[in-house]
Amino acid sequence: MSETHRTASAAGTVPTTGRRHDWLTVPNLISVLRLLLVPVFAVLALRGQDAAALAVLVVAGASDWLDGRLARALNQQSRLGELLDPAADRLYILVTLLVLASREVVPWWLVIVIVGRDVLLTVVLVVLMARRVGPLPVHFVGKAGTFALLYAFPLLLLARWEGALGVVADVAGWAMALWGIALYWLAGALYVGQAVSVLRGRRS
Repeated sequence: MSETHRTASAAGTVPTTGRRHDWLTVPNLISVLRLLLVPVFAVLALRGQDAAALAVLVVAGASDWLDGRLARALNQQSRLGELLDPAADRLYILVTLLVLASREVVPWWLVIVIVGRDVLLTVVLVVLMARRVGPLPVHFVGKAGTFALLYAFPLLLLARWEGALGVVADVAGWAMALWGIALYWLAGALYVGQAVSVLRGRRS
């Protein structure tokens, strides 16, 4: 094993082999577009234009899946993309939660439970950076939880519609939201455990 690889492993970071350093890629442009759509969704939802707001959420959810697939298919994985993608996810989750809670579509306890987990991981990340350990790899469980939450919100918004469609959307939306919360916190626990393990390894 090379000295560089040993250093990276000891720091708890992932080797950068195969990643692109140029930022102007198709997946990154899609992530930027998702970020730009966040205020568009917020304005539409706060104005009660639910159909248009729902369309924005669907586009955002589809682009979240698309940029990852394109990055792998086109070999356009980059460090910027690794930062932009989860940043867009977190921003969508936060803004959507606040908007839906302000309209009483979801209860405020849901906001506290989800945002509380992100606050916890932010504190862990600050500790890691203070010890000169880069952000740890994102666990698949966390991606699954984020995916479930991003698709739960459009369903919960759709649940406000009258008739059978609203009833089905309400049941499906809450099912995905609860599964998303469980996976979200499980991924958080795994991340904290991984951080503790890395820090102990560096100390020893």
